[in-house]
Amino acid sequence: MNIQEYFARISYNESHKDADLQTLTVIFQHHLRAIPFENLSMHCGETIELGLQATYNKIVRKKRGGWCLETNLLLFWALEELGFDVCILGGNCYEPAERAYAAEMNHILLKVVIKGNSYIVDAGFGGAYQSWQPLILISGKDQPQTPGVFRFMEDNGTWYFENVKRKRYIPEQSEPATGTPEPGNIRKMYTFTLQPRHINDFQELNTNLQLSPDNILQKKSICSLQTPEGIYALVGWTFTEVKYNYMEDTDLVQITTLADEEVEKTLKDKFGVVLENKLTPINVRGLPPNLVDMV
Repeated sequence: MNIQEYFARISYNESHKDADLQTLTVIFQHHLRAIPFENLSMHCGETIELGLQATYNKIVRKKRGGWCLETNLLLFWALEELGFDVCILGGNCYEPAERAYAAEMNHILLKVVIKGNSYIVDAGFGGAYQSWQPLILISGKDQPQTPGVFRFMEDNGTWYFENVKRKRYIPEQSEPATGTPEPGNIRKMYTFTLQPRHINDFQELNTNLQLSPDNILQKKSICSLQTPEGIYALVGWTFTEVKYNYMEDTDLVQITTLADEEVEKTLKDKFGVVLENKLTPINVRGLPPNLVDMV
């Protein structure tokens, strides 16, 4: 593994001599805009191996993306290589159908300490939930970014991560839509603690996600990528482009249904992904969150 090869993968060619917030922010943004969040391996008959070398080969050398376990593991390695004080944390995602947070740890995120301040860096949430800059770990502080306003709330050692929803304008609809907001238009994302984790703590999760027929990743083939203006997402045959703040406090959402023969071309042209094995697209309808919230 080679940090210069990783830099080439994310098109990063700036200075990295200082492990400071500016360097962290720029690397994070390059990572987000080069590496898709995707679960396509499980819909191509491929096994996802959770290990640094396997993840590096898949994302850096084969120019694929990955889900949270993979993309955050790669970012963790890169930041360590650059001298950042970084550790892995585990999260429990909010499940809208249950109106509760997952009982078991099912997400990975990173904590980076710079000059005594802790920042949360998470390249693996994908979709319109994705932050674009490191978030300082302070309870109750609104942190506006282009994708929305994010905040942490802390209660007895448990941290809650949430953001504020914006309206969405879908040209086919006459009125802006807000989906099914939580009270106060707050989107709950996940909880976490500051207990340091090791990637091996997530091996069982990695296996279960590939075997359990009930999880949403089995029922939807997903590929999403952050863009300078918003996000691209392909869920099954549905390609969605979101442009943030197209109008005041409103995002533009354009949705296209692809034919079978257009799926692989879209993956290559929009996401830079070329698959070795045949993809079987899937998008089981009626699952929360809805399509636009999912992306």
